[in-house]
Amino acid sequence: MKKIIRILDRVTNWLIVFCFLPLLFYGIYGIWDSQHIYRQADASVYEVYKPDEKQNLTFEELKKINPEVFGWLTVEKTRIDYPLVQSSGNSKYVNTDIKGEFSLSGSIFLDCRNQKDFSDINNILYGHHMQEKTMFGELENFKDQQYFEDHKYAMVYYSGSWHPIEFFAFLCADAYDPVLYNTEWEGEEGQQYLDYIREHAKIFRELNFTSKEHFLSLSTCTSDSSAGRHILVGRIGNCVKGRRGEAEYGI
Repeated sequence: MKKIIRILDRVTNWLIVFCFLPLLFYGIYGIWDSQHIYRQADASVYEVYKPDEKQNLTFEELKKINPEVFGWLTVEKTRIDYPLVQSSGNSKYVNTDIKGEFSLSGSIFLDCRNQKDFSDINNILYGHHMQEKTMFGELENFKDQQYFEDHKYAMVYYSGSWHPIEFFAFLCADAYDPVLYNTEWEGEEGQQYLDYIREHAKIFRELNFTSKEHFLSLSTCTSDSSAGRHILVGRIGNCVKGRRGEAEYGI
């Protein structure tokens, strides 16, 4: 009888082991899959294609791979350093990478209603809020006043030239905000848009604004609400020859 009990006990132990093995393998796969997603989203993957003031052949090669590539965004002192795309709708690049292939990390893309030359008053770029400081995962850091002050500048490349960005506002907003996500402001209406940002911003830095400003909004989701959004807003300056250094901004 004792022998039978020992045999049953061993069988039970082995059954438990076999039951937990799939869970173990699934957990290992989940970790590997997450790291794979983060690696795909890392800015270093695209660095070879970044347009340079001396030559931009590699950027042109990327545009041949995907004709919807049109620009580049670099936020100084961060890992936000990505190509820009635009499609006829805003859903495609949520789960499509810069080469047009499926990817959970998606791409940084311009609102389909905006012009690729950033000539609208409110130009909106979207990106996922991801861990490991990939895509727009670092935007939430800008809600800290000191971090905001230490990261004032960015550069955006379009129409063959680099243009400076000077950030002046950070907002915790709603995805359905009719003002912040309106891309159809015209003429003097730009002042209404600016006043709204000034009133609702968590952080706002007053600049010498003119009546002909064009703004760039970087938008990403938040972890505390499905409709919550973090928005970093800057103004677009005139084109410059170089890419680095505050002296080049001319702002």
